[in-house]
Amino acid sequence: MLNEHEIQSAIMVAVSKHQCTIFRSNVGKVKTADGRWFDTGLPKGHPDLYGFKWFNGKVFYLEIKNAKGKPRPDQIRFHEMLTKHGIIHGIARSVDDALKIIDEELVGYGFKDYGDK
Repeated sequence: MLNEHEIQSAIMVAVSKHQCTIFRSNVGKVKTADGRWFDTGLPKGHPDLYGFKWFNGKVFYLEIKNAKGKPRPDQIRFHEMLTKHGIIHGIARSVDDALKIIDEELVGYGFKDYGDK
């Protein structure tokens, strides 16, 4: 079974060859040399990858999970916000999932069992 980092890397390569621009969300906190904490500034639950389609400019977000991975509560809240606004997004466990979400412009793919309860 591939880990999430391996899945994410494969998705980034495939999507960038699919007439899309894709970015990795660098999230987290780091301690600076003078002892202060630096936060990347993205909201909690922000998906791992995001980008846009060249031909229509539509934005998409991809949360990357391995075969057994489940979204955290903050990721579910982000999904609910994206769903409310009709934004293309979903959980991608493979390159095929990622391309399906993007090509079919799916909203909330893979979140069915986790949110909107």
